[in-house]
Amino acid sequence: MAEGPAARRRQELDGMDTSVLVQGVNAFVLLGGAANVIMQLANAPVGHGVMESRVDEGNLFKNPRRRMRTTAAYLAVALHGTAEERAAMRRATNSSHAQVRSEPGAPVAYNAFDPALQKWVAACLYKGVEDAYVLAHGPLPADIAEDFLQQGKVFGTTLQMDADAWPATRADFEEYWTTTTAGLAIDDRTREFLLRVVNLDYLDARIPAKVRRFRVWSTSGYLGPDFRRLMDLPWTEEDQARFDRFNRRTARIVRSLPAAARQLPVRGHLRDVRRRMARGEPLF
Repeated sequence: MAEGPAARRRQELDGMDTSVLVQGVNAFVLLGGAANVIMQLANAPVGHGVMESRVDEGNLFKNPRRRMRTTAAYLAVALHGTAEERAAMRRATNSSHAQVRSEPGAPVAYNAFDPALQKWVAACLYKGVEDAYVLAHGPLPADIAEDFLQQGKVFGTTLQMDADAWPATRADFEEYWTTTTAGLAIDDRTREFLLRVVNLDYLDARIPAKVRRFRVWSTSGYLGPDFRRLMDLPWTEEDQARFDRFNRRTARIVRSLPAAARQLPVRGHLRDVRRRMARGEPLF
């Protein structure tokens, strides 16, 4: 039976070229990871969906290794995967997300299949990759800037977000980002949850105090002023100067590495996905 237009479009999106977008994959994506989580969960339905999820296997505080692995696997497949791998990741994610919806009458309504919420999460993930590029290399060159943005839609189209929902231009993205950010608010419960994430409270191992302090400080820096205010995180001019020095040193190291080495941590998770698919093992 011939495939319909929707199926062909789905295959086109799953096979999306991301060769420009992956130029932003480097150590800054990992360093800014906790900040990116805060940005995503600052959208109240996203935050409450994560905190109240009944999927214990995907709960960071109940199964941290699995949660970290599956999150990294999604990013790896979205960035580097084939059409088949993206389709497989969507099926696995959908199975988990099917249980993530609020109860009737809940103070904050949410549904993990909501394309509008997926658009926000995709925008945060995209922002993380763009920021990583800028921190390592400087402003995006004009000849790749629009392609960089448009390839970023893969973070949402690998789920249920319609490709047409993604901002058509960089100006449109900035308007969406600014407008959405201005409407965000983090309640006390969500803030407490996010601070526990930043402090690595989900790990069983005893974390040295200096590691926790660095994690809070660096996360505060990568958040930027708007999200720091939402989280009530202090930040001084001295913090900013130290943060800038740290980023300059890190950027020099990043630029000294070949592209394959910069992307190694993400590609490592892609290899794990491919092993699981070859063995018929669950991706989640």
